[in-house]
Amino acid sequence: MNRLILAAALGLGFAGAAAADPAAGTWKTEPGDSGGYLHVAVAPCGPSICGTIKTAYDKDGIEQADYEHKGKRMLWDMQPGGGGSYSGGQIWAPDSDKTYSSKMSLDGDALTVKGCVAGGLICRGQTWMRVN
Repeated sequence: MNRLILAAALGLGFAGAAAADPAAGTWKTEPGDSGGYLHVAVAPCGPSICGTIKTAYDKDGIEQADYEHKGKRMLWDMQPGGGGSYSGGQIWAPDSDKTYSSKMSLDGDALTVKGCVAGGLICRGQTWMRVN
């Protein structure tokens, strides 16, 4: 019984740590080729960090309620590595409809997100800014 209580307490401790992850929040992507951008909701998902497309905006900042990818998962399985770094996850790029190995780094209200190929030798990325 004591082991069960200890396991539950440890589980709650890890859940609390994930819930307080500094990358959690809403992030504004850099504008794409058309000038539009996204808001991505980043939050814990189990022991990992995930991100879902919350809202899309056109180049004039007008919300695009009919954006086809709204609600889709964009980041998943990101593992905190300490010092604001995350790795081991995947990122889906809506503009190319491709999935890449991903890593991120957090510096204040800036989240640099990269999708990589060739074992991380070639990466493409953006710096997202915190909305809230």
